[in-house]
Amino acid sequence: MKIYDLDTPSLIVDEDVMDANIAFMQGFANENHVALRPHTKTHKTPGLALRTVKAGAKGIAVAKVGEAEVMAAHGLSDIFIANEIASPAKMERIRKLAESVEISFGADCPEQLLMAEEVFRGAEKPAKILVEIEVGEERSGVVSKEQFEALLGCFEGLENVELRGVFSHDGNSYRAKDLEELTAIAVGAQKRTLEFARMARDRGFACPVVSYGATPTFMNRVPILEGITELRPGTYIFMDASQGNAIGTLDRCAASVLCCVMSRPTAERVVLDVGAKGLTMQSRNAGICAVKGLGMIKEFPGVHIDRMNDEHAVIEDRAFHDAVRIGDKLRVIPVHICPVCNLYDSLYLVKGDEVTAELEISCRGKMR
Repeated sequence: MKIYDLDTPSLIVDEDVMDANIAFMQGFANENHVALRPHTKTHKTPGLALRTVKAGAKGIAVAKVGEAEVMAAHGLSDIFIANEIASPAKMERIRKLAESVEISFGADCPEQLLMAEEVFRGAEKPAKILVEIEVGEERSGVVSKEQFEALLGCFEGLENVELRGVFSHDGNSYRAKDLEELTAIAVGAQKRTLEFARMARDRGFACPVVSYGATPTFMNRVPILEGITELRPGTYIFMDASQGNAIGTLDRCAASVLCCVMSRPTAERVVLDVGAKGLTMQSRNAGICAVKGLGMIKEFPGVHIDRMNDEHAVIEDRAFHDAVRIGDKLRVIPVHICPVCNLYDSLYLVKGDEVTAELEISCRGKMR
């Protein structure tokens, strides 16, 4: 089947570009003598997770327990839930998974540890936990040394909970104004993460895992400091318009949404048959990852989606209008690929203009 025989909208992935991205990131990890743990929340596809492990990744990261369950059922055996778990019901599911796979999860407060202590009472294995360190994103994670010391004290009093290490995510790097600031953010985030790891070791904890992640830093080959044990990027496998801007090219963008020109109602306006329900309305307006509009047209460099409704993407561009016709199929490079993947039941791998495979996005909708 040819690409343009697919109905629209369809999520398509250039297999050669994706494999080059996988090889690049694995090579970067190998050069720095650290493990690679790709975050699969980007693609949510077990077949692609297995592909990264086959290429050399130590294991995978997921965002949700439901994703971990699906990945484990498809043969992934080393899984980190890079998120705080604050529900006994979810921890019960993790306890069940721990019977067959190596699994750990995140925490950032004593309440989560106490919950895990109760749920894992009598289990064959303890709850394996990594503490999240806040490094500038201003999201979840331990903020102060005092908080961390209190958390370490809580670990010392528990029997069914094991501190495996610390992890961080410098999502604020997406807003860096240039490569110099990006590097400064990345180095600062690693130093802070390593500082908390040293605090744990000073209290007698082995803290074998020091996990750090953010795609734009690694794609720009920022320095990886001694003591970091694993990298945890996600978007790199597909890339998107914002990540492409961060490295100065869209050539590494493997994923796009195939859509159709459905209307040309004025001398400048073109309407595509995909909207927020197939592309999301996320935008990035500042920093190294800033992107014009709501999606870039692959076949027409520089042309972007101006606005979007649920089922319509609108482009106001006279030259583009005159170059396309009703029924033409085009590829949109999304601004942010991660939520886009969650909107499709499957994706199509392509080589050149040939469709090579259809893969089920099995973790789609696994929000719990």
